[in-house]
Amino acid sequence: MPNARRGEIAAVLDGRVRVLVLTLGALAELESAFGADDLMALATRFETGRLSARDAARIIAAGLNGAGESVTLAEVERMRADGGAAGFARIVADLLAITFAADGAGQVPASPPPPQRA
Repeated sequence: MPNARRGEIAAVLDGRVRVLVLTLGALAELESAFGADDLMALATRFETGRLSARDAARIIAAGLNGAGESVTLAEVERMRADGGAAGFARIVADLLAITFAADGAGQVPASPPPPQRA
């Protein structure tokens, strides 16, 4: 069960509910991947709302790794999310909102809807 106070969210990936969190190490990984000099530069980059599919995969991988899973970028790129591309975008938006919200305004639901069966 994710803890929103710790910046955790839950997301359904490949039909499994998983926890994601951007720890300090995960954020450092993203700074390096995106060529950001510091957290403010990273946050400013994300505020534009313009992220590529590869950017989204990097953010999701960092979030999964931050929560203790050991996944590679290539593994995340092969994952499926409920709602397809929109589902991935929602996961990234929720994770960034809860990570960078200064006043709690970025609180997101702590549990995703149940996985959809095909």
